[in-house]
Amino acid sequence: MRDLEVMLEVLSERACAKINLFLRVTGRRADGYHELDSVFLPISLADEIRLEIRDAAATSIALNCNVPALAASGIDLATRAARGFVEEFGLKAQVRIDLAKHIPIGAGLGGGSSDAGAVLRMMARAAGIGVDAAPRLHRIALALGADVPFFLDPRPSRVTGIGQVLTPLDDVPTLPIVFAVPPFEVATASIFRSLQPSGWSGPAPDADIAAILRNEISPSITVNDLAAVAIAQFPEIGRIKALLEELGARASQMSGSGGAVFGIFDDQESADRAAEQARKRMPAATVGSGRTVDAGWQ
Repeated sequence: MRDLEVMLEVLSERACAKINLFLRVTGRRADGYHELDSVFLPISLADEIRLEIRDAAATSIALNCNVPALAASGIDLATRAARGFVEEFGLKAQVRIDLAKHIPIGAGLGGGSSDAGAVLRMMARAAGIGVDAAPRLHRIALALGADVPFFLDPRPSRVTGIGQVLTPLDDVPTLPIVFAVPPFEVATASIFRSLQPSGWSGPAPDADIAAILRNEISPSITVNDLAAVAIAQFPEIGRIKALLEELGARASQMSGSGGAVFGIFDDQESADRAAEQARKRMPAATVGSGRTVDAGWQ
């Protein structure tokens, strides 16, 4: 292994959540992974990460987190990302990660994957790893999870394959949103196992992408093939979706494999007002308002 070329580097970033504006299953690979067609939109909800990295005689990685169980697990994605980076680039380093979690865990909002992407970005910057190493970073990210490559540079994107094929979308309008997360985690693997081929809707029509760019987003566009399966197992997800529609969302859908639900509103004032009402009517849920953003690492 080679020494790190910095004595001490301290970096801080926000690690954004994302919503799946739609999520369509297009097939299943021989290895069991499902192939998808989705639009990922970074949103203003974000974790906060501070990273210290310094030269050391031997590599050590420590995580401090406001969710003690996550820090104690030793298998969180932020720690795994740091370990994958030093192994890939043959570094010896002492790494400390301070992680303030704001994105609900196990909700389909990509919080753990975003933390991993942010750690990889920061470590690359600290170690002076240039753009020529992008394929290696992508390889580390994909080994951590199918949606981690998106979070290396989270921008509005159409996402295909198992989540690793990214096509940036320019000029996506800013969308005021409300997100609501029930008080339980949803296991992604279980939802995908329960999905039958009859529930696959196939690729999105090109007309849907054009409508998104015109800000003409309707329930016919925000398809999520996993939603019916998740709602069958967790009816509360369906009740949250119906409530956001009742409160004025022009489209509402589950994000990812759940259980977070988002609603799209016509303006930020309406979204903020709906979030306040939703908190009163769903006191057990985590509810917030925000917006989609052009770049999720700022």
